[in-house]
Amino acid sequence: MAEQTLILFWLNFFRNIWNDNSNKIFLWKRIFYVSTFFIMPRVKLFDENEVLTKAMNLFWKQGYSATSIQDLVVHLGINRASLYDTFGDKEKLFKKSFELYRKQSIDKIRQLFQNQPNVKEGFSELFDNAVSEALLDKDRKGCFAVNNTTELVPNNDSCLEVLSSNRRDFEKLFYEYLKKGQSKGQLKECKDLRSLASYLFIIYNGLLVVSKIHTNKKELADSVNLALSLLS
Repeated sequence: MAEQTLILFWLNFFRNIWNDNSNKIFLWKRIFYVSTFFIMPRVKLFDENEVLTKAMNLFWKQGYSATSIQDLVVHLGINRASLYDTFGDKEKLFKKSFELYRKQSIDKIRQLFQNQPNVKEGFSELFDNAVSEALLDKDRKGCFAVNNTTELVPNNDSCLEVLSSNRRDFEKLFYEYLKKGQSKGQLKECKDLRSLASYLFIIYNGLLVVSKIHTNKKELADSVNLALSLLS
């Protein structure tokens, strides 16, 4: 009843304005302004990369299943409409977040390798950085890629492909670095570099996982030195 009364009120209001010729220009202006609001593209009031970084850290900390849309809305500081309009649904946002993590991780390691011409010293620095960063992480998040693998595989085929692609990219980066070192005489020609690259990728991810529960840096360093003994 109240809704009908309100509708009748506004109908009478606009009818009276329309019948009054002096108010027709005012009415057309109002109609123009309202239509412009709906037709003109909306300007985003947030930085997409900053929001995506926040989403990445939340998924990394809580996991995909434990993170709800409401968690994302609160943590990202944007409303649901903006979230869906910009990033799509939860799964699409998760994949974009993981892609950001992949890019940041690979770019960081590639830069380290470029700055360190000695292969053994390069991997030593990589593993040492991984242990140090993991032990300093108060949330004990571990490796985002491994976390996603244990949670989502084999039940999510689309995520399986993303994670498999991540493994291939890392192993390719490791292989190319090893091959470059071998061409400089830093590694024996008889070594199977692809198998070695795969092994070092496993060690790298393993360190990030084990350091969540094993915080003795010396013992972790001893494991690293054992792996590095293969690089001779």
